[in-house]
Amino acid sequence: MKKRLSIAVFALLMICGAVNAQEKNVKTDKSSITWKGYKVTGSHTGNINIKEGTLIFKDDKLSSGEFVVDMSTITCTDLQGGMKGKLENHLKSDDFFSVENNPTSKLVFTINKADGKNAYEANGKLTIKDITKPISFNISVYGSKASASLKIDRAEYDIKFKSGSFFENLGDKAIYDEFDLVVDLVF
Repeated sequence: MKKRLSIAVFALLMICGAVNAQEKNVKTDKSSITWKGYKVTGSHTGNINIKEGTLIFKDDKLSSGEFVVDMSTITCTDLQGGMKGKLENHLKSDDFFSVENNPTSKLVFTINKADGKNAYEANGKLTIKDITKPISFNISVYGSKASASLKIDRAEYDIKFKSGSFFENLGDKAIYDEFDLVVDLVF
């Protein structure tokens, strides 16, 4: 009898816990990702679109999430004309993100701990070019919006073009390994 009661109580607690969990879909048409890459002689900026995503809330607090990025949408916002097209095509090539063979990238994360009223420390797994690596970052949630800034080391994802991690004596032709992402999600 005690065993049945324990099982019933456990099942009830699981059901109640599931009721408190709420999945919210990311509105991809209102969300954005901005990137910034650095080289010895300057930097470039651009955007990339979110294909799909969800955030999971438990008791009105963010607990986890995941989103998929459409790599074919990568654009450059600091150049115009032929130089813009040339950089965008180069970023999609095998020198960088190999978009033909890797059309999406993915981030899956869980919340490690709350870091204030609306801020959280997150741990996750980022997949780029079919290579998955751990990543930690902070994410803030205000109303129906969430934002995060991530610093990515492209060398970890086998992106070698003009990288000092793979080549010597690049001088002012070097492109730094780390690039920034600013992610703004609307849900």
